[in-house]
Amino acid sequence: MDAIEALKSRRSVRVYEEKPVAREIIEEIIDTARLAPSADNTQPWEFVVVTESETRKEIADLTDYGKFIAQSGACVAVFAKGVKHYIEDGSAATENILVAAHALGLGTCWVAGYKKDYAGPIAELLGIPDGHQLVALISLGYPAETPETHDKRELADVLHWERF
Repeated sequence: MDAIEALKSRRSVRVYEEKPVAREIIEEIIDTARLAPSADNTQPWEFVVVTESETRKEIADLTDYGKFIAQSGACVAVFAKGVKHYIEDGSAATENILVAAHALGLGTCWVAGYKKDYAGPIAELLGIPDGHQLVALISLGYPAETPETHDKRELADVLHWERF
């Protein structure tokens, strides 16, 4: 799948097959995340991949909208050092994970992390050092559904040339 097709066809997946994702595939996906752009090339990200089912369940139970993490093959927790643009940097890395996983036939769903009440407890559960912030949680696995395509705003409605 080429990059444009991956970007245009990616959808959030919340139902997964009970099938583990091979370590080599996860490493390939995270490799794309570490190559994301970052302000001043700070590369503030750290990625914690959780494949152990009990820990995934604990993470899912802590979230408000990520209960499906428990059934996914893996959960990727994206953390970033508290540099000036850590949200932007961590979000760029997160998007790379979503698109790379889709291109490899996997499903994902981005679950909020930034400023969530569960960010601290998840950081503690995963042994994250002080000075790092949770940017996102990503469920990752083999999709057991093909999510419906939701209407998106038309290009002509969002594209403005020279001025709004």
